[in-house]
Amino acid sequence: MFSRLREDIASVRSRDPAARSSLEVLTCYPGIHALIFHRVAHGAWTRGWHWLGRFISHLGRWLTGIEIHPGAIIGRRVFIDHGFGVVIGETAEVGDDCTIYQGVTLGGTSLYRGEKRHPTLGRGVVVGAGAKVLGGFDVGDNAKIGSNAVVVKPVPEGATAVGNPARILDRSKDEERAQKAEQMGFSAYGVTRDMDDPLAKAFHGLLDHAVDTDRRIEALLKRLEAAGVALEEEEKHCETLDAERLSKMVD
Repeated sequence: MFSRLREDIASVRSRDPAARSSLEVLTCYPGIHALIFHRVAHGAWTRGWHWLGRFISHLGRWLTGIEIHPGAIIGRRVFIDHGFGVVIGETAEVGDDCTIYQGVTLGGTSLYRGEKRHPTLGRGVVVGAGAKVLGGFDVGDNAKIGSNAVVVKPVPEGATAVGNPARILDRSKDEERAQKAEQMGFSAYGVTRDMDDPLAKAFHGLLDHAVDTDRRIEALLKRLEAAGVALEEEEKHCETLDAERLSKMVD
């Protein structure tokens, strides 16, 4: 138990620049206290002492603001940062080296006992503040869950999930989106990036369409040039994008 505690303290100091000493982490970090309570409660639970496990868990919740069901399985070097409002359900599993921020819920969507109702987090998963991961599915190793995301489907290894309901970010499409926005004279990331605001969704859809349109036009121009068609006169009549007007519309 003490070796696990030393691991926990070391992991906090390596991930939190505000941690100045091991004594400070041990005495002032509720995430550490919650893990200590959970280990005792989980030990009682696995031995069939369910009431005792729940009671110890309840004491831990009362003292730390972090609720971990004694049946949950928590790996090594898990860091619950700040932690207030964190809820981890009975059949949840949290892998080694995960980081969980305040307000996170690892919850279930089923009312049937005896089945896997809560999520399983792989190794090195980061769950942002206020995120809700709901259901008996897997979140792959080294995945990231954005703040306030509501995840109801599996997340692949190394992926990033954001929004409500959560979607998996397409890195290549996001890079194209950013490049196109830069050409237009403003930043797409200034408009609630990766959030499910209706304006942001419409804006991203327009940018995606613009990228696809540019690809098609570029392909047509290359074919016309290869066929010997002069394009200079036609290009003079092309309308230019009024970036200032578009920026005002977005604002």
